Amino acid sequence: MADSQPAILREEEATDAISETGQLISLKDGDTFMVANAFGDILGGVDGLFSGDTRILSRYGLLIGGDRPSKLSFGLSRDNAIFTFNGANHDLPPVGGRAVPRGVIHLERRRCLCGGRMFERLRFTNFGLDEVMTPIAFVYGADFRDIFEVRGIQRLRRGDLAEPRVTGRSVVFGYTGLDGVVRSGVLEFSEPPWRMDGGRAEFMFALAPGQSLDLYVEAGPGEADRPSEARFLEVEAKAHNAVRDTRESGATVTASDGAFQAWIAQSRVDVAALTTSLDTGPYPYAGIPWFSTPFGRDGIICAWQLLWLDPGLARGVLTYLAARQAQETSPFADAEPGKIMHETRRGEMAALGEVPFGLYYGGVDTTPLFIALAGAYLRRTDEKALIRDLWPALTRATRWLEARSAARPDGFIDYQRAAGGGLSNQGWKDSVDSVFHVDARLAKTPIALVEVQGYAFAAWREMAHMAGQLGKPGAEAWSARAEALREAVESRFWMEDEGYYALAIDGDGEICRPLSSNPGHLLFVGLPGRERAARVTQRLLSGAFDSGWGLRTVAAGQARYNPMSYHNGSIWPHDCALAVSGMARYGEREGVAKVLADLFEASRNFDMRMPELLCGFTRVSHEPPIAYPVACMPQAWAAGSTFMMLQASLGLSIDAQRKEVRIVRPNLPEGVDHLAVECLAIGQGQVDLHFHRLDGRVAVIPGASSDPSITIIVEG
Repeated sequence: MADSQPAILREEEATDAISETGQLISLKDGDTFMVANAFGDILGGVDGLFSGDTRILSRYGLLIGGDRPSKLSFGLSRDNAIFTFNGANHDLPPVGGRAVPRGVIHLERRRCLCGGRMFERLRFTNFGLDEVMTPIAFVYGADFRDIFEVRGIQRLRRGDLAEPRVTGRSVVFGYTGLDGVVRSGVLEFSEPPWRMDGGRAEFMFALAPGQSLDLYVEAGPGEADRPSEARFLEVEAKAHNAVRDTRESGATVTASDGAFQAWIAQSRVDVAALTTSLDTGPYPYAGIPWFSTPFGRDGIICAWQLLWLDPGLARGVLTYLAARQAQETSPFADAEPGKIMHETRRGEMAALGEVPFGLYYGGVDTTPLFIALAGAYLRRTDEKALIRDLWPALTRATRWLEARSAARPDGFIDYQRAAGGGLSNQGWKDSVDSVFHVDARLAKTPIALVEVQGYAFAAWREMAHMAGQLGKPGAEAWSARAEALREAVESRFWMEDEGYYALAIDGDGEICRPLSSNPGHLLFVGLPGRERAARVTQRLLSGAFDSGWGLRTVAAGQARYNPMSYHNGSIWPHDCALAVSGMARYGEREGVAKVLADLFEASRNFDMRMPELLCGFTRVSHEPPIAYPVACMPQAWAAGSTFMMLQASLGLSIDAQRKEVRIVRPNLPEGVDHLAVECLAIGQGQVDLHFHRLDGRVAVIPGASSDPSITIIVEG
């Protein structure tokens, strides 16, 4: 209910009143995501409401009496579905009576995303003894900038931004892009404002003592029904249910230690919140804000991390990527027949070809990882029907590997971008300075990364296994390729004087000798022999790599080492998870448990979340880890790393064809005395597993099983 005329705040004063950014909070639903500060405001830096890689709301701030409310609390619900802010008024100017002191009006701001729209309820409650005239204002705007513009890419030309169109309770923003697409955004209130224009809406509410008043706001790419309590409650329930359904897919893990359980739960919720239901099945989008879209490498690794608990995620990832396999050669998109997608985007700049990422294939590792995940999925599920469906895509991917291998006399898989707009480095460390020599020279292309050879080894091995299972020809030849590649890696990449593998071989045939975390991925795929694996493990667990908060991407003291860099000395949880999973493969347990515990402790400083990365400074007693300032959080493969490390610590593997669960020398993190894995699917059956710390060792007690033929094998 609008009432008396409020004082008018000038535009620049309104901007100043909400100018502090602070911590950013993100929500996601499908292809829509929202990034706002702790107050719930959008200020137009990197924040906004984004749909289809376009920012459709670039400014959205709330003022009470001309000031941003004071902050009492803020945060996300445990399932990441709902953002809540609690605040109070500052001193209110007199409106038709005496001034109102601070802390009389309580504000609860409650927000969710559903169906591609933002839904918000603002509840104002008067806890004073007198009626209060409460002036409320919203400032807003829409710039329709492409996600790559928001990230900092400058454009020479933009399309036409329409004048905002104001109706009784809504404002419609419009933009016609250079691609000819008309994009729109609508902001609508449940009550008509007292005054409203293209950038501001003002209300005046009279609140009696003890009275509460609700105002509902919606924003999205198109007009909808009038905001209301019924609509808000309906979509709030849907938002919770969507995350719950994804989170509860697959087996569950519960731990006796409350903090460790909170970490497990938050990691599972983060993956669930990023997972989008597509026509091909669930797909974990990479991260918010910059990577809220399908990425090939990220999706594959996240699905692999969760494979033991929830194979359905891998099924969705494999199916989606197979449907987008490259069919022709395109230097601009770094596409070649058989390659698997690196990234896809839907914004204006991608549509116009201003960036190559509309459907981009500039990842040298995604194709072998795709094949290797398919093989791992078959071992985990024994679901041959899916592999048969994927077989044409798998064989095309294999032909790309064969062609790439044949282009070099040493048979390695290398990369070199085909056009200037693509990524210069095309492994997971894709910064321009991430592949270098000991004298800090950048490596010349084409570059053969050590971990990519490991992925290719795994791809050949899994093709041989899948062919054998499906009765397809080629198994012996693919096995021979795997062993030939193993021998070549051992011969060319091993540095005996360092007791470690080289980072890469550059275009001049020179090995890149800096000590990096990349060889940890060789352990993950099982390429090294036991003696060399032990030496790599020992080096990775040394102080040069092990910061106390996780494993650095580059060892301290190496050329270009910088603990604040993106890839040259920072700590990436997914990188740590692959390395410790590999260590566990060769029997390491204590080191695995330590890295797991260190990252768990780090998560306590990030609201029990795993950030995309953190700085690689050495851990100092009683001091927290140092955050990387622009890390995505949540990020899918960071959240998924929790489960890969836990599996490594438990020494657990599954052979679905034999209906076997094998557990070798299980270990529990310090402080966790009991851990249960329930409803673990094996074929068509399920089994529960209970891990208990007893007399200094961890015992495994099988629980309920729906299939008596499932065998639990415990070693050590």
